[in-house]
Amino acid sequence: MKGDWTSSLDLLIEREGGQGVRRGIESAIRQAIHDGRLKSGVELPSTRALASDLGVARGTVSEAYGQLNAEGYLLTQQGAPTRVAWTPTAAEAAPPKKARPALDLRPGHTNVSDFPRRAWTKAICHAIQKVPAEGLGYGDNRGRVELRTALAGYLGRARGVRTDADGILVCGGFTQAITILCQYLRERGARAVALEDPCAPRYRDIVRRAGLAVLPVPCDSQGMDVSALRRSDADAVLVTPAHQYPLGVTLSPSRREELVNWARSRGALIVEDDYDGEFRFDQRPISALQSLDGDHVVYVGTASKSLAPGLRLGWLTTPPRLRAAVIGIKERWDRGSGLFEQLALANLITTGDFDHHVRRMRGSYRRRRALLLDTLARCTPGVQVASGSAGLHLTALLPGDMAETDLVAAAAQRSLLLRPLGEFWAAPAPAADRPQGLVIGYGTPPTHAFKPALAALAEVLTAGHCVHPADDPQTPGLNSRSAGVTGADAGRRI
Repeated sequence: MKGDWTSSLDLLIEREGGQGVRRGIESAIRQAIHDGRLKSGVELPSTRALASDLGVARGTVSEAYGQLNAEGYLLTQQGAPTRVAWTPTAAEAAPPKKARPALDLRPGHTNVSDFPRRAWTKAICHAIQKVPAEGLGYGDNRGRVELRTALAGYLGRARGVRTDADGILVCGGFTQAITILCQYLRERGARAVALEDPCAPRYRDIVRRAGLAVLPVPCDSQGMDVSALRRSDADAVLVTPAHQYPLGVTLSPSRREELVNWARSRGALIVEDDYDGEFRFDQRPISALQSLDGDHVVYVGTASKSLAPGLRLGWLTTPPRLRAAVIGIKERWDRGSGLFEQLALANLITTGDFDHHVRRMRGSYRRRRALLLDTLARCTPGVQVASGSAGLHLTALLPGDMAETDLVAAAAQRSLLLRPLGEFWAAPAPAADRPQGLVIGYGTPPTHAFKPALAALAEVLTAGHCVHPADDPQTPGLNSRSAGVTGADAGRRI
């Protein structure tokens, strides 16, 4: 298929000016030809397509193709596709390099190849031109007032968050936000934080590194089991109410109310990670939990999914009762986030470019999700989807003749990265005691690699029916006792 050659090509580009980028492209293509990954006659992407995928100038790719044509590696003709000109003999081939996975369907990532470079460049230039000289100093450790004001307005209309510029603290992404809050809790005598089970392993790591105990609380089809939370000794709870990670369900209205009442009665803190809150495909976004009680709920959001994690921009709301303490903790650690990144994001929000980008990405991820569902339907009869129609991943519950660890290992042999559901539970358990599943992220691959990634997944799933049967012929169901869930798409036979 046209363009599929890039699915196994690891483009290591030196970003040290135009010449470094060009040399990186040339070297990667030469190596792929020597390794036999690109064979004689294979059609390469157009210069425009490859430049778009890599985020470089089209002229840079044209120069690289031209050099490789001169060296005899490629055949370029006016009006015709560029093709590989030759395949080396065994004697000519270079020693094989260690294989590196090139296809990534792990969850928790976004398609950074669709980053709005033009709008961001415009916003950065505007920030550089307009910021006053005094603005280049250390400034307000809470974050630039322009960004905090823009965020307060955006979060209010898009997520229902009740706050103002004074109630927002800009930080270096989700990890710093949660670490700050854990430090606050520890300094005030808290001993334990409740977490959803299953959840992202890094949540548990952050809490433990802060010296707090982790209390796993099971989830069912309505989200976190608040009755189980009440029986715990938790001083705070971290939840993903909009799109539980990794199961994908939404915390039900009754559970939301129960959770807020629990926090009020105990004087506890709810930390709301608005995971994937902006990417819902079946209905309008659900309001943030913070809208129910701004005194007991701290809302945490980032630009990592909506724009790119490399920006290291996050934010949290600070209820008045803990505002000064939380700001003080951050001041002990750093002097604030990057000036121009903050001003650029503020500009994107106020001009409407941010909303436009989110809408565009919502459509892109909706289409990707549909293609992934179609792949599952064709290759794995009996699989169930335990995720609602939202976010950048879905959890596929496997039929009884398939084991998640075997599928992950088989995928690695095809240079495909997958994550088993088993990695997300708080404690290990026999496969027969828990549902077997894959947590599949459809946001990670760049545009040119998404369909090849699905093709590799299809091969793995198709072969998985023939080997490595699970010990239990029936996949255990998800229910409140097993701390699992079937969401809006669950129960739907694919």
